[in-house]
Amino acid sequence: MNQMTVKIRKVGNSNTLTVPNTITPQAKEYDVFQGRDGMIIFMPKHKNPFLDEAFIRTHDWSQTEESGGTLIGEEIPLK
Repeated sequence: MNQMTVKIRKVGNSNTLTVPNTITPQAKEYDVFQGRDGMIIFMPKHKNPFLDEAFIRTHDWSQTEESGGTLIGEEIPLK
């Protein structure tokens, strides 16, 4: 990994960090976070499959007990 330096530029009301052309982005959108130490982290944005209606409809969410026994307590079996 080669170390590269970029400068923050002011664009309108935003600060911009450019991505050097030697880095190939893996996504079109990124979540950005800043750590207490000042580190800026860009993470590819992914859809949460558990909030996606199509994903939910196409998967079986029923569960059987590991021990093979009957349900105990307050469990509610899915139908």
